[in-house]
Amino acid sequence: MTARPFPILFITATRIGDAVLSSGLIRKLSDEIPGARFTIVAGPLAAPLFAHVPNLDAVIVMAKEKGGGHWFKLWNRVRKRSWGLVVDLRGSAISSFLSRQRRAVKRKATGQGAHKVVEAAAVLKLDETPAPFLFTSPEIEAEADRLLAPGIGGSGPILAMGPASNWVGKVWPIERFAQTAKRLLGDGGAMAGGRLLILGGPDDVRAVDELRRAIPKDRVIDLTGHVDLLTAYACLKRARLFIGNDSGLMHLAAAAQAPTLGLFGPSDDRLYGPWGDKARALRGPRSFEQFLEVDPDLSQAIRHMSDLPVETVTAAAVDLLHATEPNNG
Repeated sequence: MTARPFPILFITATRIGDAVLSSGLIRKLSDEIPGARFTIVAGPLAAPLFAHVPNLDAVIVMAKEKGGGHWFKLWNRVRKRSWGLVVDLRGSAISSFLSRQRRAVKRKATGQGAHKVVEAAAVLKLDETPAPFLFTSPEIEAEADRLLAPGIGGSGPILAMGPASNWVGKVWPIERFAQTAKRLLGDGGAMAGGRLLILGGPDDVRAVDELRRAIPKDRVIDLTGHVDLLTAYACLKRARLFIGNDSGLMHLAAAAQAPTLGLFGPSDDRLYGPWGDKARALRGPRSFEQFLEVDPDLSQAIRHMSDLPVETVTAAAVDLLHATEPNNG
């Protein structure tokens, strides 16, 4: 017997990283609620992540407006439906004004708070913590296979790098990414003969020039600005290692189960570290609290990451490669 439709309104984050970190809840609901049908609300950048959720009725793009006008527009779009469940990870009051059987609303954290994946699971009062997970399509997976096929940039293992972030303070210098790539992919390196995959958005194309030139051209696959988020995610499933700044791309890599080394400085890895047993957060000599002392609002145009040496990142990368060797699993 076919289950009766159970409509779920799922309001997720504006930022890509936060949306990825809570994405495991959608998979959990899809697996465990018969007849689940999803209407997902997300910001303009994060919305494409959810295009292939099973039993998807709609993805509603909600762009922020002055005076909270975006909430009124959302209410107008969803108020006529009777919802089985409203999940609101933005902690708004909208569920109070909708017809629904149940609601799960994120409450404001007090004190230090938990990792954002744990925090998301707490909204649904789950005993276990669903790992981030994104749904793709056969077409997207086939495109990733085509982009990374042996013979494109060689046939060795793939070192993926995400050298950009949303604020200069979180960006490790591009020349250090280049030096790290040379050490890992060059003769005698832990990934000698491997390929370099560079990922980022359209605004990052010029910023990766030095990294692109660090490795022979025939071993570089530069997809910066050329693929959408889900295609990048599918490509990261095929990477042997990812190294990148704290960013949405870093969380995509961890969700894709690529061994992920996230580089941290003026952001809190206790809350935003890459999630999973193949993921590691690495920071230099200063704690998050020490960065707050010099930049209390975390808004200054300061290259905070300059005290993280290439040697430290390379050593951590090699350790992660060893820890994730297939025969160690």
